[in-house]
Amino acid sequence: MRVKKFILRAAIVLAVLVGFTGKVFLPNMAAHQSQDAAGGRDAMEASRDSHSEESPLDAGKIIISHVLDAHEWHFMTLPNGKDVAIYLPMILIHEGKLHCFSSKHLYHSVTHSHKGFEIDENENVIRRRDDGSLYESKVWDFSISKVVVGIFLGCIVVFFIFYGMARAYTRNRMKAPKGIWNAFEIAVIFVRDTIAIPSLGEKKYEKHMPFLLTVFFFILINNVMGQIPNWPNVTGNIAVTLTLALFTFFITAFNGNKHYWKEIFNPDVPMLMKFPIPLMPFIEFVGTLTKPFALTMRLFANITAGHIVMLAFVCLIFLLGVNSFALGLGSSVLSIFLSLFMYLLELLVAFIQAFIFTLLSALYIGLATEEHHKEAH
Repeated sequence: MRVKKFILRAAIVLAVLVGFTGKVFLPNMAAHQSQDAAGGRDAMEASRDSHSEESPLDAGKIIISHVLDAHEWHFMTLPNGKDVAIYLPMILIHEGKLHCFSSKHLYHSVTHSHKGFEIDENENVIRRRDDGSLYESKVWDFSISKVVVGIFLGCIVVFFIFYGMARAYTRNRMKAPKGIWNAFEIAVIFVRDTIAIPSLGEKKYEKHMPFLLTVFFFILINNVMGQIPNWPNVTGNIAVTLTLALFTFFITAFNGNKHYWKEIFNPDVPMLMKFPIPLMPFIEFVGTLTKPFALTMRLFANITAGHIVMLAFVCLIFLLGVNSFALGLGSSVLSIFLSLFMYLLELLVAFIQAFIFTLLSALYIGLATEEHHKEAH
């Protein structure tokens, strides 16, 4: 009973805090989210000058700004209108010339441009001439974006996990690992015994274990860190999931044996299925391309959907609270519990998606390297 009372009191206090901060904080946040368009920028400046007029909360822009990549790592907009953000370096190539500067010039300068470069509402970099017309030539963007920073941080965490495990095994030979290394050893054994050996066989699994472990821990760590508020949505970025899927595709292609390629270009089917129209070879070849596409979309869609649903529950509190503090306070309790439920569910999904991606990658590699045994007639 004491636990139930404590949980109930904590939920009420949290609801009051959320309702109060939503009344003060989100109007400025909505103004920041509308800064990409020219009219939105003017509205933001006006809201900073006068706090009596509250900008309407645009939940769609808030959610999309979290899901999409950006050239700055924005944390919050304070009630006085100041932004708390990390401005990332811009690395641009236009007409054969390299341009490097801070993204602060494009987000929070007076003109919202630098050397003619601007960021449109889709976070694409464009360049204008002095008369305002756009250049026809493309601006090549090699900037360190928010997702790239998240990838670097995720890679650092994965590196220290494996480095720490290696040191622990080196120092304590023939002894069971202790502490957190014991939990990571369980994950490694899980990947080996549940994914690698059943999919690749006991003779070939060791060759592909480094790739499978790297993919599993990279996706798992970034999925878990993606639950931190304002953390970059790494595994919810389709470019990241496509790159991971391409690694699986190329490893499968380069390790495929003769039987694997024969079944693609000359499958054992009736000749009418191969001549005069190569129907089956075409279908088999398209099948090799749909596998990385399925890996890409499965991870991207599941992670992105979870982020959108959680943010929608949180924004619901503030959408109702902007018009009525009491209504926002009443709805906050339900929204908070739903958000907590989705948060716990997303932690489970983080592990499941890492497992499914690694398992399918192992299956594709295993099918490409499987030895063909002719049946005795």
